[in-house]
Amino acid sequence: MVVAASQTVAGAPPRPRVARRRRASSSARAAWLLLAPFLLGFAVFYVAPIVVALVKSFTAVTRTSTYGRPVEVFAGLGNYTAALGDAGFVGSVGRVLLFGVIQIPVMLGLALLLALALDSAVVRLRRFFRLAFFLPYAVPGVIAAVMWGFFYAPNLSPVNQLLDPVGIHPDLLSGTVILYSIANIVTWTFTGYNMLILYSSLQAIPPQLYEAARLDGASGWAIAWRIKVPIIAPSLVLTGVFSIIGTFQLFTEPQVMAGVSSAVSSSYTPSMAAYAQISAQNYGLGAAMSVLVTLLIAVLSWLFFRITRARAAL
Repeated sequence: MVVAASQTVAGAPPRPRVARRRRASSSARAAWLLLAPFLLGFAVFYVAPIVVALVKSFTAVTRTSTYGRPVEVFAGLGNYTAALGDAGFVGSVGRVLLFGVIQIPVMLGLALLLALALDSAVVRLRRFFRLAFFLPYAVPGVIAAVMWGFFYAPNLSPVNQLLDPVGIHPDLLSGTVILYSIANIVTWTFTGYNMLILYSSLQAIPPQLYEAARLDGASGWAIAWRIKVPIIAPSLVLTGVFSIIGTFQLFTEPQVMAGVSSAVSSSYTPSMAAYAQISAQNYGLGAAMSVLVTLLIAVLSWLFFRITRARAAL
């Protein structure tokens, strides 16, 4: 009887709690298995470079003699002190801050207007205009910069040829306006990208809200500014943070413009300044510049999010 009882217990189905634990464990293993490729790529191509740059920023290369073997030594905060004391690097940070203060509001304002226009009932051929507005983003940055460089060149620009009979000869590659010329390229490239994000948010708004507003006598402009814009405010904040990050990554456009304008130096933007140091095999200083720019991006993004959080209801 004892044997039969033990057999009954052994052959009994598992308890519900044990079965749930087994299912949860199996689901967890499946989830980690699916996430493994992403986590591996994230660790190798994102986390590892950050760690290497952070470590390199505290090192310097010395030589025992003129032709001696280079030796990497601990430099403490020396690279950070040198970076903050570099007038070219500090000037590039200020230049990019001015760039962002002017370019980001213009770009996001245009993106918002285009998104609202596409979402309105009076616009036809929405698919065509969505593609037309987004198409500049599909153009590689180098190609876009080369194309706009052609329009900016005083001796080649068709715009200058049209204005020549009236005595207007603008030099869009001069030191006083080259920053705004680059801002025009970036705005042309990324307005459609941000417009698509905002337009997607507008498509998620229930149409019943518009119908109720129209029954209350609201006009199209009132619906746009009092219903649509407040609802998609989180998306505006998202595009704003993306734009702040992208502004401090500005590299391709000024690098191409440096070939046609003497006003663009090798340290015109923080990314170019860090790249110049790394190209000169001054890895510690270049890494320190990169870390400082990363910290500045984090602070500015946090401030922007903190300021806009209350209005965006985040």
